Amino acid sequence: MSSLTAHRPPHSLDLTAYDLLAPQLSGGKDSAVMMAVFMEAVQSAGVEHRVISYHSSLGVLEWPPVVFEGTRYPGVSELAALQSAAFGVPADRHIEVTRTMPGPDGSPMPRSLLTEIAAYGRFPRIGSPYCRKYAKEGVVSAAWTPMVNRLKRELGRPVRILKVMGLRSDEGPDRKKRPPFRTVLANSARIVDEWLPVKDWSSDAVKEWHAGAPVPYCWTYDSAPGAGDWRGNSRCSCSLCSYASLPDLLLSSRRRPRLAELYAEVEHVRGDSFRADRRIADLIRHAKSCGAPDPGVVCPDDGPEFTALESQVRSALTVKPRKEPELARNSGSRPMCDGCTAHS
Repeated sequence: MSSLTAHRPPHSLDLTAYDLLAPQLSGGKDSAVMMAVFMEAVQSAGVEHRVISYHSSLGVLEWPPVVFEGTRYPGVSELAALQSAAFGVPADRHIEVTRTMPGPDGSPMPRSLLTEIAAYGRFPRIGSPYCRKYAKEGVVSAAWTPMVNRLKRELGRPVRILKVMGLRSDEGPDRKKRPPFRTVLANSARIVDEWLPVKDWSSDAVKEWHAGAPVPYCWTYDSAPGAGDWRGNSRCSCSLCSYASLPDLLLSSRRRPRLAELYAEVEHVRGDSFRADRRIADLIRHAKSCGAPDPGVVCPDDGPEFTALESQVRSALTVKPRKEPELARNSGSRPMCDGCTAHS
C-alpha cells in the first residue's frame, strides 16, 4: 500500500480524536480506492476498532448481480461488503442500511427512492438533490443514532464522528468545489466531520489502481461483464440517475429496460421530466432506434423485489403528489438528435 502514502490525511486530522470512523461505501470504483487510503491511515493510527463501514442500499435501483457466460458478477451491495472486508473490517462491523416503510403485515420493508419520487411528484434536480438525503445521507445518519445516544451518556460530551467518502473532483463541478475536509454537523449530541481522501485522484489513476486491487469492480463499468475494458457506465450509483451523463443513461436504459419503463411511467403520470433537459421516454426511444452501444448484458428484473417496487410506485402514483409538477412540465424538451425529437 506504499503507493497510497501521498494521500494520507492532512496534518490537522487526528483519527484518534474520533469515537466513530464511518466510511460510506457505495460499492463503486472510488469507494474501493477510498477504503484503501482510509484504512492505511487508520492502521497507522492504531484505531481499527473504531471503524464501522456503511452501505446505504438503493435496493432494486442499484446495479444487481448478473450471471454472464456462466460466471456470476456481484452487485453493488455485495461489492460494498467485499470492499469493507478486503481492507480488514470484520463482517459484523459493516452495516447495510436502507429506507423502510410498513409492509402489508406491518413489518418493515424497503421503500425505494423511485417510490419517493412518485409520491413527491418531481424528479431530483441540480439545486434540489433531495435523493441524496432521502436515500443515503439521512439513512446513515439515522443508523448512527442508537450509538450516539449510548456514547453520549458514557462520555458526557458530543460524540465525534468522521464520515469518509469516495467523492472525487473529476465527477463534476459540485464535487470539485467540495472541500476535502469540513465539519458538516455540530450539536449537543454529535459532531460530524467529513473527509474525502481521494478527492484529487484522477479517473485514470483510479482505474490503474484497480488493475492490482484486492477486490473486483462492478461489472457495469465494462462493455460486458468481465471484459475489463472500462467501456461501460462511467459511474456506478443509481442504475438510472438524473445526474448521469447521456451515454450512461442510454446504456443503462438498454441494460435495465423494465426499470427504465417504470421511470417513464412515473414521468408520464406526474408530468415532470426525468431531467431538466431530457425526458426518459425519449432517452428510451433514442437508445432503441439510434444506435446506442450494445448493452453487453440485459438485467431481466423479473424477481419478487422488482414486482414489489412496481406495486409501491404505482400505489404512490394513485395519490396526489406532495409537490405539484406544473413548474417543471415544460422541461425535458431538448431534442435528442435530428431524427429523434422529444415530445411532451
